[in-house]
Amino acid sequence: MNTMLKQCRRALLFILFSFIFSTAGAQKFALVDMEYMLKKIPAYERANEQLSQVSKKWQAEVDALTTEAQTLYKNYQNEVVFLSAEQKKARQDAIVEKEKQAADLKRKYFGPDGELFKKRTSLMSPIQEEIYNAIKDIADQHGFQLVLDRASDSGILFGSPKIDISNEVLQKLGYSTF
Repeated sequence: MNTMLKQCRRALLFILFSFIFSTAGAQKFALVDMEYMLKKIPAYERANEQLSQVSKKWQAEVDALTTEAQTLYKNYQNEVVFLSAEQKKARQDAIVEKEKQAADLKRKYFGPDGELFKKRTSLMSPIQEEIYNAIKDIADQHGFQLVLDRASDSGILFGSPKIDISNEVLQKLGYSTF
């Protein structure tokens, strides 16, 4: 099903681009390779390293709580026959509470609006904005009406290197293209 969906998407994009190019007349287009450009920007690599380090730290905190919950459960399993009903209930509640703490911490750090998302946004937004502004400036200078990212899953089957402005964007940002 997923393959068929991709094929339909590519066919629709091909039709769309065929229409755009057939009606475009003198319009100009360019490509960039965001993956290539980001690899050339040291701030991006530093941001990724920071995200990796903080992610590992937070994952260790979540793992510690999960391990505590597992230990409580194993101890409970080993001692359940010796516990009164009241003690069983208290131990079960403690296990559930520890599991809830681990799940809450995981959601806090790694959830859709979690700390990792916020950290990634704060680190990456300035870099992305700088790239966008450079692309916009170059597009305005050269009269490009459309700039596509060849690295994304946009269905670009071929893009001439002649219209790839990735190195020009990097140079405008002051980064080496070697």
